[in-house]
Amino acid sequence: MKFGIFDHIERRDDAGIAQQYEERLQLMAQADEAGIYSYHVAQHHHSPLCLAPNQSVLLAAAAQRTKRMRFGPLVFVLPLHHPIRLIEEICMVDQLSGGRLDLGVGPGTGGGTELAMWGENPDDNHERFEEALDMLRRGLQSEFFSYHGKFMDVTDLWMELRPFQKPHPPLWWAGNPESAAQRGANFIANGSIAQVATVTKIYREAWERARATDGPEIYRPAQPLYGGTRRIYIAPTDEEARERGIAAYHSYLSHFAKPAPEGGDATTGAAGAFNERVRQSEWFQKQQGGEVPQGTRPNTVLTMRITPEQAIDAEALLVGSPRTIREYVERYCAESGANYFVGSFQWGNLTHEEATRSLGYFASEVMPGLMD
Repeated sequence: MKFGIFDHIERRDDAGIAQQYEERLQLMAQADEAGIYSYHVAQHHHSPLCLAPNQSVLLAAAAQRTKRMRFGPLVFVLPLHHPIRLIEEICMVDQLSGGRLDLGVGPGTGGGTELAMWGENPDDNHERFEEALDMLRRGLQSEFFSYHGKFMDVTDLWMELRPFQKPHPPLWWAGNPESAAQRGANFIANGSIAQVATVTKIYREAWERARATDGPEIYRPAQPLYGGTRRIYIAPTDEEARERGIAAYHSYLSHFAKPAPEGGDATTGAAGAFNERVRQSEWFQKQQGGEVPQGTRPNTVLTMRITPEQAIDAEALLVGSPRTIREYVERYCAESGANYFVGSFQWGNLTHEEATRSLGYFASEVMPGLMD
């Protein structure tokens, strides 16, 4: 089993932004020393959920603080990026890190919710994603690049920067196992051990089918990684971990909302565009009926709706002593069919000290004997 970290880099109230960046780089260095395989960071905009909307900047800094650990976006939301500029950023970070970049890509959740905030037509989101992904694959492998699409039209661009890894950094995908397999991407899912077992079986079968029909532009690793992610908080006792973890999870849930100006109702402007698009999405329909998280600002109307207790029952949140978490991970290794386990160690309002301690327990008392 390989172990990874997934991170949003959420805004905390106990420290300034510059301090939070520095502390996160320290946590990444700790993970590197512990033998964590890869660090994955999300892309979100205009909410407390993400202080790293430009992952390339963070990862360039991480390249200087780590030695062995891989890292990358999970995901670059491709409709929000200029494909040529993104190709250049990918090459830079891959070169700066000596070939340690993992390239997560996706269309974003909610069918163009954040594209709508930027004044673009969210109905173009899917086509923009597919075109941008095709451009990335081809552009990263080209010396002179030409592409004639719906949104981009370029001819004979000299691609002076090239990635360290050939033909390009390995792709990663989150959410849909068949989409991941078809694109030759490593895969990260959500869900319980039983659910991870189901989707990894789908993924492996789809991988074999897709490999037989790959075109020349598809780069497929010999042994992909696939597994599930969950938020983790480890403390000396189960009781302490549960109490603190539940409080932090309320904070985490509140960070999904997009703030509107004070006194507003989040139905107009950028937040209104986002909220209207979310209302139309399948994701939101599945969230209906839940509890509005504690701490959500009154001028925001949409967020993820689930209680911490529900998250614990669903295995999206793991709280416990080192022994309890070790027993869970042993069961994950035995029953999931996966070869990758991904944890989040700083989320909600967990402090740097709490995250450092929790990751330390995981490295010293959970990973030994289980790590590939």
